[in-house]
Amino acid sequence: MSLQLICLNAVLRASAKPYMRRVAAPEQLRKDMERWSRLFLRDAPSTVALPLTLGDRPALSVRSGKITPDVAILHLHGGAFVAGSPTTHKGMLSRLSRLAAVEVFAPDYRLAPEHPFPAGLNDAEAAFADLVAKGYAPGRIVLSGDSAGAGLALSLLARLCKAGTPPAGLIAMSPWTDLTGASPSIVLIEERDPMLAAERMEEVTGYYLNGHRADDPAVSPLYASYPDCPPVLLQTSERDILRDDAMRLEHKLRDAKVDVTLQLFPDAPHAWQMFDGLIPEARAALRDAGDFARRCLSLPARN
Repeated sequence: MSLQLICLNAVLRASAKPYMRRVAAPEQLRKDMERWSRLFLRDAPSTVALPLTLGDRPALSVRSGKITPDVAILHLHGGAFVAGSPTTHKGMLSRLSRLAAVEVFAPDYRLAPEHPFPAGLNDAEAAFADLVAKGYAPGRIVLSGDSAGAGLALSLLARLCKAGTPPAGLIAMSPWTDLTGASPSIVLIEERDPMLAAERMEEVTGYYLNGHRADDPAVSPLYASYPDCPPVLLQTSERDILRDDAMRLEHKLRDAKVDVTLQLFPDAPHAWQMFDGLIPEARAALRDAGDFARRCLSLPARN
C-alpha cells in the first residue's frame, strides 16, 4: 500500500464516511459531488470534453491525447443511482481515455428518486443504440461503469447479449450487482471500509426501486444471464463492502464459461479509480482497464 493511499484512506475515514452517514437528501449529495469533483479530481493533460446528446439525454464526449477512430467506451457513472454525473467523473474518464487511446462517452442518465428504475437503464440502452446509429458497431464499443453505474452497465450487457448485439467487452469498477443486500462483505468488512456506510444502503436502494423487486435481474445483474457474453473485467477491493458483489458475479460468469477477470486490490477504497493523480493504485487499475479495452477492441498494446 502506497503512502498516498494510507493518507487517502485516513482522510476518507475521517470525512467521507461520516458524511455518507449523515447526508440528508440526494439533492445535497449531488451538489456536494459536483463541488468535490471540481476541487479534487483533475483532468488528464490535453483533455477535450464536448457536450452532445445520446438518446434524448445530455452526455459528454471525453478524449485525451491521440484517439483511435471508430471505437468507443460507453461509461455509466456511479453515485448510488441518486447522484453523480458525467461532469463529476470527467477527470477519471479523461485518464481512461488517455490510457486506452479511445474516446469515452458518458450519458447523463436519469436519477432516482425522481426517476426510479427502469429510467436509468433505459437511458443507458438508448445511449448505446445512439452510438450504434452514429456509426459505431456494437463490437467496437466497450461498456464501462463504476459502482452503481457498473451495475447499470452489467444490466445493459445482459440486455444486449439477449438481443444478439453484445459489445466488445465490459469494465466494472467496484460494481454494485446485488441490491438485495445479500453479499456477506456488507456486514463483515463494514468497519474496514473507509468510505461507504452500510446502514444507508437500504434507504438508497428504496429510492431506486420504488417498490420494485430487488432480485429482478434487470435491477440486480448478479441474477441475470449473459448468453454469448464478451470478456468482462471486474475490479474491486478487499476494503469495499461491495467486494462480494464482484466476487459472486465472477463465480457466476466463470461457471457460464465467460472470459472474466477479477482484480482484487487489497487496500483501496470504493471506486478508487476516481483518485488517479492522487494514488498510484488508481493509475494501476485504470491502466489495466485501458489495456483490457484495447484487447477487446483488437487494438495493439500501447507502449
